[in-house]
Amino acid sequence: MPGTVLLLAASPTGKSCLVDAASVLPVLAAVAPSVLSGTDTANVVELADPLEPQAVLTRLRAAATAPGPLTVFLTGQLQLDRRQRLPHLALARTTAATVRYTGFPWHWIREELRLRAPGSTAVVVDLHTDAETWQHLAVQPLTVGPGALLYGRVAPPPPRRAVASPTYMKSVATILRSGHRPPLAHLHQQALTRSSGEDPEAARRDIVLAVDPTQPLSATPPAQPPMRPVPGFRPAPPPPVPVQVSLPVSVPAPASPVAPPPPPSDPHAEITAAVESGRHAEAAELAGRREQEALRAHGPGADEVVHWMEVRADLAMFAGDAELSCRIWLAVADVRLAAGQEPGAPGVEAAVDRAHHQWGRIGDSARARELGPALADLRLRVPGRRQGALDDVQRHLSRLQAQV
Repeated sequence: MPGTVLLLAASPTGKSCLVDAASVLPVLAAVAPSVLSGTDTANVVELADPLEPQAVLTRLRAAATAPGPLTVFLTGQLQLDRRQRLPHLALARTTAATVRYTGFPWHWIREELRLRAPGSTAVVVDLHTDAETWQHLAVQPLTVGPGALLYGRVAPPPPRRAVASPTYMKSVATILRSGHRPPLAHLHQQALTRSSGEDPEAARRDIVLAVDPTQPLSATPPAQPPMRPVPGFRPAPPPPVPVQVSLPVSVPAPASPVAPPPPPSDPHAEITAAVESGRHAEAAELAGRREQEALRAHGPGADEVVHWMEVRADLAMFAGDAELSCRIWLAVADVRLAAGQEPGAPGVEAAVDRAHHQWGRIGDSARARELGPALADLRLRVPGRRQGALDDVQRHLSRLQAQV
């Protein structure tokens, strides 16, 4: 099965730029697609200094829904928005004051990758931050979803008036240009070693990311590189070591060895396999069953229930049922707001944005007219990040009503 590769390099223009992200793209683009992806063939999508968050989202979503393995090579800088203090990938027009509207929210990456089968997705990053974001990430590490591999490094801000070089990602690209792609964990270590030759301070300074959820946890945690102290942050003391006392207890041997129970199946992997095989009804049934189980176990509005509602909404989109997807996303937004989440909360905004997107794809005018007022009401409460979203709903609804 062919793989998909997304090459994304993003950084602001002007004085806000901390890293020359785009300089790595020519080196990555020189690598054969099959080597970038680790598959026999691959489709490569390149994004250099994108301007709009929605353009990045469109490319990421297309890559995330493609069958086969997905590898994302991401180079750039992270900044926090001042209102919710969430990390964003800074784009070409991003400034400290506008990051909430011009940056790409990092949690959108998790949202788009969450339905992919465990082990089928790898994200390789070389990221730089400003001082505020660096302190934030020291206590709240980056994640890219429960089943995705994450390798790379996060670097603190360079010296004043200096623009850093993405030495880690350039090392990755140089190694891959040999025509051989080692396992990602080995590639990561080789790139760290190679880049430390150009920047000897990196090993002591950077936050190193190496997350592989497909591997069992080790009894001995791997050694972590020392990190720069964060003002005002003091790590919690280690828990006391329990004292073990040996007592002469006689334990009868079991009559026969007991076989361990089989490992539980991953419902997300089953659903992904069904979607990739075109069995959309089966995938929807599996998700609906999980939603009902969560409803019985946790009650209406619980996070587990909302999660499976969102899965069903995405599955309807994959199946081409824009009306059903829109209805479910509207319901998700209502549930989140009823649970007390703010209109600007990421989950609420994402639900309304996706309902809006699916509503515009409904081919039946009568069905679209039926859902339009509910969407317009939500847009009054949740305007989202795109200016004119409510006006867009009202104009489209007026055109639909004129057709009656």
